[in-house]
Amino acid sequence: MEARATWKQDMAFEGWAGGSGYKLPLDTTPDVGGHDEGFRPIELLLIGLAGCTGMDVISILKKKRQDVTGFEVRAHAERTSEHPRVFTHILLEFIVSGHGVERAAVERAVELSATRYCPAQAMLGKVVPIETKITILEE
Repeated sequence: MEARATWKQDMAFEGWAGGSGYKLPLDTTPDVGGHDEGFRPIELLLIGLAGCTGMDVISILKKKRQDVTGFEVRAHAERTSEHPRVFTHILLEFIVSGHGVERAAVERAVELSATRYCPAQAMLGKVVPIETKITILEE
């Protein structure tokens, strides 16, 4: 896999990944020289983690024939006071809506993602503790 960040101006970059042809703006806030017109790189780490685990979990739940009608993964990160860009803790919150969704099935899917499938969680989990929370909403 290959990724690139090409400088555009000031603190603005354009990100490109893996030959997919997809590009996304990278920037930061005006107080540090940016224009606030793109993703902050640290945000992309959390989005990648949420997306990676989310894709795993929903795929497993669908294979297990769970009647999921809504699904969201929220990644909450706490930062150190010494360096505001360094995470000390990450909480992944899985919010599942559906009809008769089994908690055990969701727990197993989350566990499989963490231990076997999601490379983002495997890498980040080596440097910061990652906890999970599961909420199931019956429709």
